[in-house]
Amino acid sequence: MKLIVGLGNPGIEYQFTPHNFGFLALDRIALEYAVRVERRNCRASTARAVIQGHQVLLAKPETYMNLSGLAVRELVAKYEINPAEDLILIYDELDLPLGTIRIRKRGSSAGHNGIAS
Repeated sequence: MKLIVGLGNPGIEYQFTPHNFGFLALDRIALEYAVRVERRNCRASTARAVIQGHQVLLAKPETYMNLSGLAVRELVAKYEINPAEDLILIYDELDLPLGTIRIRKRGSSAGHNGIAS
């Protein structure tokens, strides 16, 4: 199983802030695959989908950004996810120009507290 986690902050007041890019991207993926990310599971709202033949768990931590690692660790343990191969984190990267994405297998948090958690 693959785990895709969109990082953000819970609450309507944060809904469209840049820090919630991960939530917005995950909502778009859920819409594309006709699933609803609403089942409470390991401190996160989750949904299952089949994406390109892979079983995928979509997750939006219900903790604030800086504590999102709590939910991610619980999901990784519960579903026996191999983080190096089967975990995808989607989050804001304010050091990149708007509209630019970066894909990487490893690296530091670069000061992003949500990633560091």
